[in-house]
Amino acid sequence: MFRRRLALPPFPPGGLLVGGAARDWLRGVTPKDYDWAVPDPAGAARVMAEVLGGAAFPLDEERGYWRVSAAGGVQHDFVPLPADVEADLWRRDFTVNALAVLEGGRVLDVVGGRADLRARRVRMVSAGNLRADPLRVWRAARFEVTLGFRLDRATEEAVRAVVADLGAGRLPFPAWERVRDEVHALLNHPEAARGVLRLEELGLLALTVPELREGLGVEQGGFHHLDVFGHGVEALHQLLARVPDAGLALRWAALLHDVGKPRARAMDGVTGRVSFHGHDRVGRELTADILSRLRVPAADVRHAAALVGAHMLPLPAGEREARRFVHRRRALLPDLLSVMLADREAARGPMSTPGSRHAYALGMERVLSALEVQPAEPPPLLDGREVMALLNLPPGPGVGAALRVLAEAAALGEVRDAPGARAFLRAWAAERAGGPG
Repeated sequence: MFRRRLALPPFPPGGLLVGGAARDWLRGVTPKDYDWAVPDPAGAARVMAEVLGGAAFPLDEERGYWRVSAAGGVQHDFVPLPADVEADLWRRDFTVNALAVLEGGRVLDVVGGRADLRARRVRMVSAGNLRADPLRVWRAARFEVTLGFRLDRATEEAVRAVVADLGAGRLPFPAWERVRDEVHALLNHPEAARGVLRLEELGLLALTVPELREGLGVEQGGFHHLDVFGHGVEALHQLLARVPDAGLALRWAALLHDVGKPRARAMDGVTGRVSFHGHDRVGRELTADILSRLRVPAADVRHAAALVGAHMLPLPAGEREARRFVHRRRALLPDLLSVMLADREAARGPMSTPGSRHAYALGMERVLSALEVQPAEPPPLLDGREVMALLNLPPGPGVGAALRVLAEAAALGEVRDAPGARAFLRAWAAERAGGPG
């Protein structure tokens, strides 16, 4: 029932291939990383580096952990061989991870992991092992999505018990960096939207992104056929259908683009109509809070939050407006268009008609055309010193304002050279000086 066996790297003397690498090899999937348990990690790492043309270096010299970085980004990690290999396998999280491969392809399976691989089943080694490291409940959900397996009944019950104890503070919460890595492995999968729904079913979403759950049951009407929560998950699905290689910041933005709606919700006391004015601003702040809590890199936090904050911008109705749109939002493009399209395609309520979707597509085409015509910002026609001399300005915000208005004029094609830039700025300054005081 397994696929054809793949070739294995040269085995270190006395070594075992363990964990996820053994699992994937048995599934007929080339491992991305290899985990080895060996008598001499330092020596084995140096030999492997020489054979593969990679680089060996210590990860933790005190514990004897070494790594080899090889071609194609493949890693080989080496840890000391445990005194009792079988006891070590019994301490692992799931049976499909408690397998070891010996040189020549012989498999050490003390917990029934091979049968679970055949059955495409995620089964815990023991409930105690899950409780010993509660991060393993997130891994259970991630394996269901990334491996296409399913939790067996006893394991799902144990996962739910650990989730309940985490929520009640009866178990220590894992480091956010570790939680983030499991969630990101799930979000990076093509079936990420299904994975988010599974996190909710298991109670893990309440521990990870409780703000997203605030949208459950929050109906919208109009363009929408789903509640706020379902719409966000569907937007992620729509994004990945069109941009399968979307980065994590973009995936988060699609999922969280309406996360501010529950807190921005207001009802008119006379008409009873519900509105969500300002949900983009609230959502931007919430997105930054959520991703910062998950220890997402700062650049990704800023990008995702900015996408959420800008997703309600009106699309341009003409070429000039399209060029202005590109100039003002260049740092977010084309990701912003991807979020906006995912948002629109995830909304199939009564107001979402073929005509409205066609008009939206035309607006996107204008932006894409403008971006194609001007893929990079035009070089500045004047610098700050020239602006200060021209307008007799001291250093300060006035110089920045002049440079910004000049840059936009150049992006719109209203100014094309330095003499034109000087004339433009003189006229702009004179208009400001003559304006209402």
